[in-house]
Amino acid sequence: MKIGLLSDTHSVLDKRIFEHFKEVDEIWHAGDVGDPKIIDQLEAFKPLVGVYGNIDDTTVRQRFPEFQRFEREGVSVLMTHIAGKPGRYSKPLSEELKQNGAPQLFVCGHSHILLVKFDPRYKMLWLNPGACGNHGFHSMRTLLRFELIKGEIKNMEIIELGPRGKEK
Repeated sequence: MKIGLLSDTHSVLDKRIFEHFKEVDEIWHAGDVGDPKIIDQLEAFKPLVGVYGNIDDTTVRQRFPEFQRFEREGVSVLMTHIAGKPGRYSKPLSEELKQNGAPQLFVCGHSHILLVKFDPRYKMLWLNPGACGNHGFHSMRTLLRFELIKGEIKNMEIIELGPRGKEK
């Protein structure tokens, strides 16, 4: 199963995302959607899983939860928007991990900093795709694309959309 992962669109959806994600089976959005029309556009294109972020209004919060737990291809996944850093978790995430255990794959957004890192404490791969919108301090807009195959995470790709403010 191929996954396209994005976050922090902040109401801007670069049209090239559709080209980069044309071969994926599912899109995951790690929060700060902004305009709810982005959800509509992505859902019309591919199956979508998402969480709301701190900038999202009640319309987005009615469609996406704060935490998503699910399994794909034998890989357990936990997604939320605000997480802290590997080893220094936000309080809500710490509580979620204590109550329900750690997943194999953890996905977040919020920092606008692309990060792919194994967390040995919880034995989980931490993914933050960075930000693909134009709002924020990031200089490069990024996405992640990868595969889930028989319980393994494979073929991780970083996709650069270009500098912030240069949407095509």
